[in-house]
Amino acid sequence: MASSRFQIQPDEAVLLRVTHSNIKSFSAEIRFSLQSSVEAVKDKLWRKCGTSVNSMQLELYDDANSKVSNLTDDSRPLGFYSPFDGYRLHIIDLDPSSVTAGGWLEDISSVEKYSISEEAYDKRDGTFRKFKEKMAAQNPSAFAPKITDDYMEDLCANIKVGDRCEIDPGEKRGVVKYVGRAESLAPGFWVGVQFDEPFGKHDGMVKGVRYFDSPPLHGAMIRPDKVKVGDYPERDPFEEEEI
Repeated sequence: MASSRFQIQPDEAVLLRVTHSNIKSFSAEIRFSLQSSVEAVKDKLWRKCGTSVNSMQLELYDDANSKVSNLTDDSRPLGFYSPFDGYRLHIIDLDPSSVTAGGWLEDISSVEKYSISEEAYDKRDGTFRKFKEKMAAQNPSAFAPKITDDYMEDLCANIKVGDRCEIDPGEKRGVVKYVGRAESLAPGFWVGVQFDEPFGKHDGMVKGVRYFDSPPLHGAMIRPDKVKVGDYPERDPFEEEEI
C-alpha cells in the first residue's frame, strides 16, 4: 500500500512564539504537537489569552517575520502548515466585543489603587516595615546605607600627593602619599598618609596591595574627611612647650 505524502511522527512537536493582535504585551513561547488540529491549537490558545475559538484567526510567520500561511482549516493538523521551531503564530481576534478588545487588559490607569496613610501603616503589625525595623535592630550593619565607589571623592579635590597634613582627631602630622580608591578596603576614596612618627599601622601595603612606600608603622589609609592639608610642619620631638 502506498504511503501518504503527509506523515507526522507521533512525538513530533514545535516551539512557536505566540503574539496577539489586541494584547501588544502578550508574547509567549508555547510547544505544540504537530498532530494537534488547528482547532485544538486554538483551544489551547484560548486558555492562554481569552480569545474564543470561534473568533480566532491564526497566521504563521517564519523566523524572518515573513508570512507563511493562514491557518484557515480547523480540521487540518498543525504540521500541515509546516511550522518550525522559532516561527511566530499570530492570533487575530475578530470579535469587536471580545474581552481583549480596546486594549483595556493592558490599561491599568482606570484601576482604583489601594492606598493607606503612613500613620495607619505604622500601626499595623506584621508589615514588611516592622520586619525590617526588627532586623535592623538585631543587625544594624546589614541595613546600613551602601557606600558607593565615589564616596568622599569631592573631599579629595584639594588633597594632593606631597601635601603636608594633620589628622583629626589626634593631631598626628605627616605627608600625603596616596589619594584614590583602595580595592582592598571599603568602597570610596582614601588618603594614604606617612606619619612623621610611628603612629601608623603598616608601611603602605594593605592586605597585600601596595599603595605607597613608608617606613614600618608610619603608614595609614584614612578617609578624606579626617585629613586637613596645609602648613603643618614636622614637629620637633625635643621641643618643650612654653610655660
